[in-house]
Amino acid sequence: MQGLLSDLPLMGILELVNATRQTGVLDVKAEVPYTVAFLGGEIVGGGILDWLGVDAIQASPMLPNEGSFEFKPSAVTGSPLAPYGHFTTDWARASDEWEQVCALIGSPSRVFRGELPLFDLPEGRSARAAARQTERPLFEIAQGLAEAVRQGRAEPTGRSAWHSLRLRSGTTRATPSPVAAALDGERNLGEVITGGLDEWDVRGHLLAEIRAGLRFPGSGWVLRDLIWEQKHLR
Repeated sequence: MQGLLSDLPLMGILELVNATRQTGVLDVKAEVPYTVAFLGGEIVGGGILDWLGVDAIQASPMLPNEGSFEFKPSAVTGSPLAPYGHFTTDWARASDEWEQVCALIGSPSRVFRGELPLFDLPEGRSARAAARQTERPLFEIAQGLAEAVRQGRAEPTGRSAWHSLRLRSGTTRATPSPVAAALDGERNLGEVITGGLDEWDVRGHLLAEIRAGLRFPGSGWVLRDLIWEQKHLR
């Protein structure tokens, strides 16, 4: 089963797979590419590239307007992440509210400093780092941070989690650029930006690289956060 999302909304595809109790993987090829794994019609996994699990699925747009999909029956193992109806309801809510959250914080990668717990360190912390430390849902942490930003209790430090990446120019798969020339594997992306390159250029280059096929540990969450930042930090 495959087609265009403009012809068949993703929600309809999910409902069909659930209703017919199918087992396999749904591959969504859209601005944010992601997968959803089904076992007997129940959602048991999925995510964005190598970022997998509930946080990743809920960060994936549930109703992309453009792109294509393909469902392939295949061997899938695992337990339902939640009853299908409950899971998709929570996913739909998170999918809508993530946009509101990122309108305030940019993305879960951006480092904030403020009065609220977990973010009251001198160097600040990103929502992603706070979620990892507490093992709480990323969406929940990001919501709390967004509310603190709204109240003026937290502010960005100018750093992002993806700034710590070290990439070599040899991994470049897109058109050569000043950013590619600066990637020596010694300096991280934050240091490259501090060295004089525009952050928008670095962000755009990294996003293009991942779309072109560049993969590294964390490429899934980096891709998602870069897309959010391009939309909400203009």
